[in-house]
Amino acid sequence: MDSMLAGLLFMVLLTAVVTDLRSSRVPNWLTFSAMGIALAAHAWLGNGDAIIYSLAGLGTGLGLFFLLYLAGGIGAGDVKLMAAIGAFVGVYGVLSCAWLAMVIGGIYGIVAMCYQWGVAAAGRRLVHAAYGAVLVGGSAWTRELALPFKLRYGLAIAAGTLLFEFGLHPFGG
Repeated sequence: MDSMLAGLLFMVLLTAVVTDLRSSRVPNWLTFSAMGIALAAHAWLGNGDAIIYSLAGLGTGLGLFFLLYLAGGIGAGDVKLMAAIGAFVGVYGVLSCAWLAMVIGGIYGIVAMCYQWGVAAAGRRLVHAAYGAVLVGGSAWTRELALPFKLRYGLAIAAGTLLFEFGLHPFGG
């Protein structure tokens, strides 16, 4: 990725983390302007193929995280942030960033549960939730894992994206 685009992406991620920590939101002004900047930068630096690359990444990030939003796992700001990241890094990049973000987000959630309830109680709740997911399905089992505070998933998205940008490519690309 061009160093200018990487710098812009880093600023978007930093702003997203700060606003998510302060207000539990990733604002539209940030995500929509990041999408526009990424599309314009790809158009300026490349050709028609670069715009398609950027649009395909945007759509992939949006579609992938929209499914998580519909399942109730993340907020709409997180969906738009991943779409903006896709506009910067393309399809392969956004799939890699999303996978890394989900792994980091899972670890983040488990650490938060252990912090809130203790390791033994968190382990019991995870086992009950897994058992409930197999028998009941749907969202009925999520009550077992409900935390009294909101996780800031923008942190996991930013961490996964930074890992990708610094060379961790989970799919070997």
